[in-house]
Amino acid sequence: MSGHSKWSTIKRQKGATDARRGQLFTKLAREITVAARTGLPDPESNGRLRLAVQRARAENMPRDNIERAIERATVSGAGDNFEEVIYEAFLPGGIALMVQSQTDNRNRTVSEVRAVITRGGGNVGADGSVAWMFDNVGQIVVKQGEMSEDEVAMLAIDAGATEFEPDGETTVVFTAPSDLHKVQEQLTGAGLDIEAADLVMKAKDLISVEPDQAVKVIRVIEKLEDLDDVQNVYSNLEVTDEVFAQVSA
Repeated sequence: MSGHSKWSTIKRQKGATDARRGQLFTKLAREITVAARTGLPDPESNGRLRLAVQRARAENMPRDNIERAIERATVSGAGDNFEEVIYEAFLPGGIALMVQSQTDNRNRTVSEVRAVITRGGGNVGADGSVAWMFDNVGQIVVKQGEMSEDEVAMLAIDAGATEFEPDGETTVVFTAPSDLHKVQEQLTGAGLDIEAADLVMKAKDLISVEPDQAVKVIRVIEKLEDLDDVQNVYSNLEVTDEVFAQVSA
């Protein structure tokens, strides 16, 4: 299981055990509203909104909450004050972070993000200092079910996937951003159960550091993810078996 796959597993485990459901639903609702304002407030014709709604449903967000978040996008001024800001940062050992946020107050958000990163021994960099280390891709987490890894891999390739990584009982499939929905539909049509699908920033190369340092990096990422304005954090950290065991215990 590769570093990217382990990282996906850690993210799913953390989400499954996260007690702060209210905070999670608030972030999901914000993304739905912002996504609905970037195009039509219809998931069928707005790819970003479709993904946001899919994720909300996967997290068991009540339907009424989802519908209210979409409706807010049709009200004049609702959601206008939120903007997307991505912060680029370095942590010790050459670990790079992309911190994706949605904020109505840049000063507050950058102050909170910088405080967490500084306490972790890192620093926030200039625009472009880290982004070149990542690719924007589609990511689909597929439950293998009764199929073998090879069978899932062949279905993914036939559907147009660019890469895949086995991850225990699931396979993480990567696509070009524009092909995400098409590949997801084909895999679903082939009888596979999709656990999650989203657009992500995937590190081009992973960096391995000492286990103790890797755990510290993961704790910094978790603190960033706990900030109200932070939607996602992406890293080039290589998660070894030893680190995976420590943070999954």
